[in-house]
Amino acid sequence: MKNLSQRTSELNQPTEPVTNNMKKSFLKLSLLVLGAALLGTPAVTRAQDATNTPSATAPKHHAKGLPLVGKVAAVDTTANTVTVGKQVLTITDKTKIKKAGAAATLADITMGDTVHGYYKKNDDGTLTLLSLVVGAPKKKAADAAAPAAAAPANN
Repeated sequence: MKNLSQRTSELNQPTEPVTNNMKKSFLKLSLLVLGAALLGTPAVTRAQDATNTPSATAPKHHAKGLPLVGKVAAVDTTANTVTVGKQVLTITDKTKIKKAGAAATLADITMGDTVHGYYKKNDDGTLTLLSLVVGAPKKKAADAAAPAAAAPANN
């Protein structure tokens, strides 16, 4: 049997394993609550956002239509079509064509011309040309400044 002083000293010993277990349990519980809060927040935000509803029509790539850049492979004035690369595009009375900054017609476009513009894809799979500019697209100011900055200075 142990005497009273031994029992008292045993009771006064720090209970290290119990304290560590409590710390671990508290940490696990805190992480679980934090994780649940993080996972739940985006769902609530998305539910309140009316812009996330699916649209009835397919989204457009650009407000003006789908971009087009390439060389003219063929011009068919009878069918009112222009082939740019492998894409056959129909020209309508609403198609805006420019060459050298002025209004132009289908007859002004020749094979081998570099062109750029916008088109739309119709439900039946055909492509309608919305606008076409004969000539290479103008480079943006940042693109034009890059070669000048890269050129070595003659000292």
